[in-house]
Amino acid sequence: MKVTGVLPTLFLPVCRRLWPGRLAGLSMTLLRATALEAAILAGHLLLYPTGLVQERRSAALPAAGGAARLPVRPGPPVVLVHGFIDNRSVFVLLRRALAQHGGQRVESLNYSPLTCDIRIAAELLARHIEEICERTGSSRVDIVGHSLGGLIARYYTQCLGGDLRVRTLVTLGTPHSGTRVAPLADAHPIVRQMRPGSAVIEELARPAPGCRTRFVSFWSDLDSLMDPLETACLEHPDLDAHNVRVSGIGHLALPVHPAVAAGIREALDAPHPGDQVADGLTVA
Repeated sequence: MKVTGVLPTLFLPVCRRLWPGRLAGLSMTLLRATALEAAILAGHLLLYPTGLVQERRSAALPAAGGAARLPVRPGPPVVLVHGFIDNRSVFVLLRRALAQHGGQRVESLNYSPLTCDIRIAAELLARHIEEICERTGSSRVDIVGHSLGGLIARYYTQCLGGDLRVRTLVTLGTPHSGTRVAPLADAHPIVRQMRPGSAVIEELARPAPGCRTRFVSFWSDLDSLMDPLETACLEHPDLDAHNVRVSGIGHLALPVHPAVAAGIREALDAPHPGDQVADGLTVA
């Protein structure tokens, strides 16, 4: 498994004296990323009410009136799983990008913001995927999970036998080994489960021989919710995992930015576990 280098988040004072030009460039990148995060947050707050209810589920229908349709790429349905205190509205742009790609059927799962256990959410995901497979006639799915959604999907895949159903799991800014950010949020039990050393994180670190799923983890060098940054990389000796570094954007931008969407499409298009995806994306 190949992991690209990590850009440090803390710089010693000597660094400021030795590389002022470099730090100035980093400061501008950080400023742009922060402004983008603020704009995405504002837009998402406006869209949030539109994603409160589950999407309508229906079988695929032929194009009406002989209307032209994009060529459909062979592949399983794609299931989108949102992050903590969020809903499916976060994937508005990504869904559009996948649909314009002429792609597979795309569906999303809303789990309750009151969910207090990653295991329970993973069981809900398992039922949702069984329903999708029965309705669409597909034996497998691909999953894209943002933040906590990626951890839920990984638990389902790795601990609940979901590797029988999941061909590729793409995670975006997911704390695979736990994050230490926002310690005051520990009052919420699901936040405690995302801490390093939690029972859930320890379960995910256990051996997983024979896991059939391919994992692709996108992580950002400016992700303020990942502490340390390397936690968004997936390292496990039994898993077929590939980590993609994204430079120049923050946590909220991962499911929104077109360069990341292109990387996700590339990951989902790869037909075999041995195929390679890009080592990194620079979007700043």
